[in-house]
Amino acid sequence: MAKLGQDPAPAGPVVTAFAAGGGFSVQGEIYEGIFLTPERAFAWSPPAISVLAIADLEPVLALDPPPEFVLLGTGRRLGFPPRTLTRALEERGIGLEAMDSRAAARTWGLLRGEERWIVAALMPLA
Repeated sequence: MAKLGQDPAPAGPVVTAFAAGGGFSVQGEIYEGIFLTPERAFAWSPPAISVLAIADLEPVLALDPPPEFVLLGTGRRLGFPPRTLTRALEERGIGLEAMDSRAAARTWGLLRGEERWIVAALMPLA
């Protein structure tokens, strides 16, 4: 039971810390790059942001139902994915929000607390 004035923890995996070396701590595991779904977290070895393609995100786009949108953590700094990726997601009715990976990890926790059906793809911080 949550204490008065405290929101319950969101269902599913949440980034609880940023690990030395640029990784993410989730449920006691350290990941350099990570995919987060409402149900699980798993390792991701992303390409450079400049060549990121829809195929690189397929493992998290296969959810049923599909996610509302993808939170894309672009590493230490904000970067912008190719327009072709944004268009490919839009064609599937899926939005894309790009931000640095720390901001994306924090946003993930907030939106999951609202039980939003989203996914995150976080590039390493190193």
